[in-house]
Amino acid sequence: MQVEQGSMNFLETPEQTLLRESVAAIGARYGETYTREKLRAGEKTTELWDEVAREGFVGVNLPEEYGGGGQGMYELAIVCEELHAAGSPLLLLVVSPAISGAVIARFGSEQQKQRWLPGIASGREKMVFAITEPNAGSNSHNLDAHAEKTTDGWVLNGTKYYISGVDEAEHVLVVARTGTDERTGRGRLSLFAVPTDSFEYRPIEMARIAPERQFTLFFDDVELPDDHLIGEPGDGLRQIFYGLNPERIMGAAGAIGAGRRAVEKAARYANDRVVWAAPIGAHQGLSHPLAKAYIELQLARLMTQKAAWLYDNGHEAGEASNMAKYAAAEAAIACLDQAIQIHGGNGLADEFGLADMWWGARLTRIAPVSREMILNYVAEHSLGLPRSY
Repeated sequence: MQVEQGSMNFLETPEQTLLRESVAAIGARYGETYTREKLRAGEKTTELWDEVAREGFVGVNLPEEYGGGGQGMYELAIVCEELHAAGSPLLLLVVSPAISGAVIARFGSEQQKQRWLPGIASGREKMVFAITEPNAGSNSHNLDAHAEKTTDGWVLNGTKYYISGVDEAEHVLVVARTGTDERTGRGRLSLFAVPTDSFEYRPIEMARIAPERQFTLFFDDVELPDDHLIGEPGDGLRQIFYGLNPERIMGAAGAIGAGRRAVEKAARYANDRVVWAAPIGAHQGLSHPLAKAYIELQLARLMTQKAAWLYDNGHEAGEASNMAKYAAAEAAIACLDQAIQIHGGNGLADEFGLADMWWGARLTRIAPVSREMILNYVAEHSLGLPRSY
């Protein structure tokens, strides 16, 4: 939220309100019917991405001098939340402008910013993010992918796992080891912009149907020039955390949007469905759990807004971002679970659009960071408890 540091205002600015309304209107024109048809046909939601991009909303958080909107993560979270609330989410908003775009805007050279940010901001190009590996899990210090310095640049080798949208992107921002810290024995990490036509990748078959597919990436002696290294070699850990807070904020915003949609569907059905001469919403056995889920959703929304404000205003946002993602995931799951329960058997029928939402809501408890790792973070960093991992 672009306001003076130190101030507290729970009302969005007129510009933010207009952004929210504009994105909601686009989402409503597409909605869950459009998204479901695309999913069933195995197609991408390209038309939706292109319209959001034409309106300047894909790069709303990126600097104006490189074609962005000059706003912040708060505004990009609005875009993400409203599209999820309309039933037409765009996952690549998380990895392209929120992570890759933010990292390059902060750490890239002027030449790199000129090269990549205009395409990311306009939506014409996408840069996805690759950190996860089959054998590393949440331990970024144990990454096996590595890049070795040569006279002409770098040579990258290794494997990445569960990387979103590689088939739609021109580049991947890859986290790789470029050395070892002699004091700790941990890998020194660096970030590289790697063209997607320079390596092999294979889809991972998923039970969840989504426009954005997941891939395993294989880097086999991929040669990269020096200008594809983002920032300084060995500075990747700091760069990663600069990008992962936006990832958590955006993950929370998407979960909140999905939770809103689930609650709206449930409340409508509970008012319309009449059994024993009364709407089923009149029964506390249904109304109280839904009210509780809605309260938890609004609390998560406040923490997400706080995290985005802290990030945009240059404050430490790690704790708030992790808490926001945790709270939003739990709230979204609760909202969707109760919405399905209120619908009864209809909760699993395509007509009511809840079953398709379940996979995405449940995923938020795992990605972009698991619930357990967030609890580890809070226990150690917020409460000062001994490190447990």
